[in-house]
Amino acid sequence: MTAFHFNLVACDGAARRGRVMTAHGSFETPCFMATATAATIKAMHPEAVRATGAEMAICNTYHLMLRPTAERVAQLGGLHKFMNWPGPLLTDSGGYQVMSLATLREISEEGVIFRSHLDGSKHVLTPERSMAIQHLLDSDITMCFDECTPHPATHEQAAHSMRMSMRWAQRCHQAFQKREGYALFGINQGSIYPDLRRESATALKDIEFDGYAVGGLAVGEGQDIMFRVLDETVSFLPQAKPRYLMGVGKPDDIVGAVQRGIDMFDCVMPTRSGRTGQAFTHRGTVNIRNARHLNDPRPLDERCSCLLCKNYSRAYIHHLFRAEEILGPMLLTGHNLQYYQDLMVDLRKAIEHQTLTDFVVGFHEQQARGDIEVLE
Repeated sequence: MTAFHFNLVACDGAARRGRVMTAHGSFETPCFMATATAATIKAMHPEAVRATGAEMAICNTYHLMLRPTAERVAQLGGLHKFMNWPGPLLTDSGGYQVMSLATLREISEEGVIFRSHLDGSKHVLTPERSMAIQHLLDSDITMCFDECTPHPATHEQAAHSMRMSMRWAQRCHQAFQKREGYALFGINQGSIYPDLRRESATALKDIEFDGYAVGGLAVGEGQDIMFRVLDETVSFLPQAKPRYLMGVGKPDDIVGAVQRGIDMFDCVMPTRSGRTGQAFTHRGTVNIRNARHLNDPRPLDERCSCLLCKNYSRAYIHHLFRAEEILGPMLLTGHNLQYYQDLMVDLRKAIEHQTLTDFVVGFHEQQARGDIEVLE
């Protein structure tokens, strides 16, 4: 079996082009993971998702431990077989969902006691239990269990939260069952405070993980602050290991984070937007429900090769959403995933050819021109 390994192929400034080897194959970086929270990419089947170029998917410990349970997934052959995804899988630890979805939470040094948002049943999630669940799921990349620091937070609150997460990270490292091709990522915390981010990075490096994530961002702090935190954090993370910015995000967030040395991304935005009528295109976002698309025979994005853009008009997709036909969300979700994967391909090529600065300028110029101008 192949050992887990990050191969750095090229750099352009702080931006990196790489390849990660896992127990279930490799994926190219920078990469965007398809969000399969409950072992499914909503409104898509796995074959269609892979056809967009997606090599990796992310699932969630919290949701799968409640339904259908990690033990049941293991009995059925593991998460790859269960959801028909042969490539690499990453599982989030469940920490964010415990804080955002569960009720009656009791947080202590030991872990979190909470009640399910589904039926009110009582559960306990500790660093050790999170590692055990992710092992049962057979995820290629396991994430440490951490506390998601609320935003905004005072320096004192952020420090207390981060330091507990670092103690939990040590326990995760001890509980993780090492196997060839499988990895454990630590999560950098510290809210918006540079000294806490550096302290967290030092603590994680001392423990030694296979990769490093930046957590606690894209929670309402704004893009400028997010980029400033990355500027003050990423350089403290090991150069030879993959870096993952959790829960990000919008296309311009991704472009800016790649410029700052981030390798991996995930976000519900392309799929959630696809279900609600928002499309991502080379000319910015498009609300397909808008009446201006009623008689428009053009494809959504002339540069896109997805099923929607090759075969259907804006008028038809507009009709599907206005008529509340399920095909509309299916096609638009597929388009959005294709757009995100195409963006990652373009970023990888730009880094390889040392043309990232020019690409970023062109990207922002195209996005700023907007879609309405094309119609006029």
